[in-house]
Amino acid sequence: MVIIKSFTELWLMKTSESRYCRCMYFSANALARKIEKLANESWKEAGLSPSHAYLLMAAIEEPGIQPGALADELQLTPSTVTRLIEKLEEKKLVVRTTEGKIANVYPTPKGKALLPTLKQCLDHFYKKFSNVLSKEESSKLILNMNKLADKLE
Repeated sequence: MVIIKSFTELWLMKTSESRYCRCMYFSANALARKIEKLANESWKEAGLSPSHAYLLMAAIEEPGIQPGALADELQLTPSTVTRLIEKLEEKKLVVRTTEGKIANVYPTPKGKALLPTLKQCLDHFYKKFSNVLSKEESSKLILNMNKLADKLE
């Protein structure tokens, strides 16, 4: 059993040393928090969160994409996608148009101009975790995570 002497030591403990390290929920969330931190650092240059950046990239790659398709693509709830779109609209990076009941999301010229920066941020993110895992290990891990996520649906 690990005895923590101070609160500071809690943050120094490795995930694999935790008493909960054999729990998938614990381990997946510990990894997710660390990946989120790395992603936030990587996308800082673009001034966007990773979720905002992925949504903007999808809108650039597929102008007129509908919010439901974005929710599916990004594996987010429709309400979360709506909030992300609203923030991007505030920043003048996307516009939403409606035709009857159908909404479409388009990148603005300002949004499109961010694409090279977004790609650099994405590349930075991949390079950062590739320094920890090899490309082969990264590919295998991502493939297995996707398979597991698909099975859990």
